[in-house]
Amino acid sequence: MSVGPIEIEDPRDERVADFLHLTDVRLRRRLEPERGLYLAESEKVIRRALAAGHSPRAFLMSRKWLDDLADLVEQATATRVPVYVAGEDVIREMTGFHLHRGALASMQRPDLPTLEDVLGGARRVIVLEDIVDHTNVGAVFRSAAALGVDGVLVTPRCADPLYRRSIRVSMGTVFQVPWTRTGTWPADVDTLRRAGFTVAAFALEDDSVSLDDLAADPPDRLALVLGAEGDGLGHRTVAASDLVVRIPMAGGVDSLNVAAASAVAMWALRVGDQLSA
Repeated sequence: MSVGPIEIEDPRDERVADFLHLTDVRLRRRLEPERGLYLAESEKVIRRALAAGHSPRAFLMSRKWLDDLADLVEQATATRVPVYVAGEDVIREMTGFHLHRGALASMQRPDLPTLEDVLGGARRVIVLEDIVDHTNVGAVFRSAAALGVDGVLVTPRCADPLYRRSIRVSMGTVFQVPWTRTGTWPADVDTLRRAGFTVAAFALEDDSVSLDDLAADPPDRLALVLGAEGDGLGHRTVAASDLVVRIPMAGGVDSLNVAAASAVAMWALRVGDQLSA
């Protein structure tokens, strides 16, 4: 028997524990992987998560969204996934912010594919080394989806692509681009090389080659490595890579935001048959 929407009046109700303190970044970064969940925010993102085959644990929405999301509510209640409904003040106290994007879904965090699975058949991959800003991570994934990148690798200290802000900035494209965490880094540069990839590190080095030159005759399989927002790539990563690349710039500017730099590089080195006209 299906169960209809469940009214929540107490923002500390244990049934909505998945949705508490969403603005506490330090807490959520630890809690969500421990509980095996992530949060999807907004109707579009939730639908993309479901379309990717991810399993919902619970939904939370204000009452005014019940009609607009009626098909999601019906499907959830038919499969006994709880749909919690509360007033806007209760939701704000519960989550820490005003929910104006329709709904939140607590989703079961999927198992990550192996590195070999992500690399198999790929021609273009992006490696994010220790990028800690969730907004930048989400923006890279959105560009990767739009520009035909086959996979994204994130190093062990990189921000979580399934953190709520990363997912929101990516517009849910994090669910469609294959990705995984590297086991050890930069040791996995050798794994990339054994898989047939040329490893290109983006850094300001004296012996770097221009992105224009690389794009003129790119290798068939290419891994683009981008570094943290402040320090850039580690010296060991640069030394282990096959070549170092720089983006030509004017105006006395020596570098771009990592998300912008990744988009420029992905566009310049795109594989043409992966993009529509």
